[in-house]
Amino acid sequence: MSRYLPRLIDKLIEEDLRLYGAVSIEGCKWCGKSTTAARFARSKLELQNPNTRQSNLSLAANKPSLLLEGEKPRMIDEWQDAPELWDAVRYDVDQTGLVGQYILTGSSVPRKKQPKHSGAGRIARITMRPMSLFESGDSNGKVSLEDLFSEEADVEGISELTLEDVAYLAARGGWPENVLRKPEKANKLAKDYLNTILGNDVNSEDVVAHNPSKMRVLLRSLARNIASPASINTILEDTKDDRESTISDVTISTYLATLERIHIIDDVEAWCPDLRSKTQIRTSKKRNFVDPSLAVAALRASEKDLLNDFNTFGLVFESLALRDLQIYAQSLDGDLFYYRDKNGLECDAVVHLPDGKWGAIEIKLGADEETLDKAASNLIKFKEAVDTSSMKEPSFLMILSGISTYAYRRRDGVFVIPIGCLKN
Repeated sequence: MSRYLPRLIDKLIEEDLRLYGAVSIEGCKWCGKSTTAARFARSKLELQNPNTRQSNLSLAANKPSLLLEGEKPRMIDEWQDAPELWDAVRYDVDQTGLVGQYILTGSSVPRKKQPKHSGAGRIARITMRPMSLFESGDSNGKVSLEDLFSEEADVEGISELTLEDVAYLAARGGWPENVLRKPEKANKLAKDYLNTILGNDVNSEDVVAHNPSKMRVLLRSLARNIASPASINTILEDTKDDRESTISDVTISTYLATLERIHIIDDVEAWCPDLRSKTQIRTSKKRNFVDPSLAVAALRASEKDLLNDFNTFGLVFESLALRDLQIYAQSLDGDLFYYRDKNGLECDAVVHLPDGKWGAIEIKLGADEETLDKAASNLIKFKEAVDTSSMKEPSFLMILSGISTYAYRRRDGVFVIPIGCLKN
């Protein structure tokens, strides 16, 4: 049995099992859902076990309650293969009124055989992503995002990550098996992952048939436009010169919906704060994969290629940082956004907590003085644009850097934090 690396989501699962009758852990394949769920379960049903699959699917269609029998909490792995089980779980929880009865895992959202009931109030839904650098042990966690929201936050830490390390980590990704095996070819698993998805997941019986070549073209375009609010028209223009296949705007929309359904894309929503002026805020999503390694794989690149193309490397690093910030924000019951307005003012990331506290973040691969000064100036300009008479002052302004050595607070109050020091 592989060694288990603790996940930040563990605490969220524990909390929800005490509050709800069932917990649904949703996320992409290979991110560790089943392994994590099994640690909380006392019995389990594996719908993708080839030895029992057909009989289980038959029971699910005719007598689903039989599959719920077992010591609780009972784990139902890949429930989307038998959507009837969702309604059976919801009904059982409703009848018994007990908490902590079931843990469901799912790597896709059923399109045709959708459950009849949402499960609201009975089934808590948690999104799981690949591992952050803190979870994989690549960040020493000397700086806590939670601490930065305190009124007298200070930071201290040293990161030992080099430029080569960051390139390797971006290409390797946060896939648990990759983290444990420490492969020499960092991006092989992500490339195999995309091939598996193109061959199976996007052409399962539950989806409209997809052309693998066209899907690959779309994935490459998304990788080229990673960490940017690229519209469908932008993606359409970007794919016109691709020799592998032509793709229409309708196809792009359909394929994006599929990638979202199987949790491959993890776009960042736009933040709409109260502003001092009437500037129009852009509301399109910032494009991102659930893991930066998928962008590297879609480009058919490697960590060495990133080191030879700093423009692409910078975008891939932002994708990595957004993944980590999504995970850290989630563990604090917060949300991650970005900001952009019609005048060109941007902020790479905003972490917003339920109590109204928020912090603004610029993401920079480099750490030279000019880069840091420009990023700090942009953060201060963004802060001044927000109407703090109707909203709280930002708890912090942060430059999240790939290759900074030290975590510190600048004279202008802006924090510089190496990603190799950050945790939730």
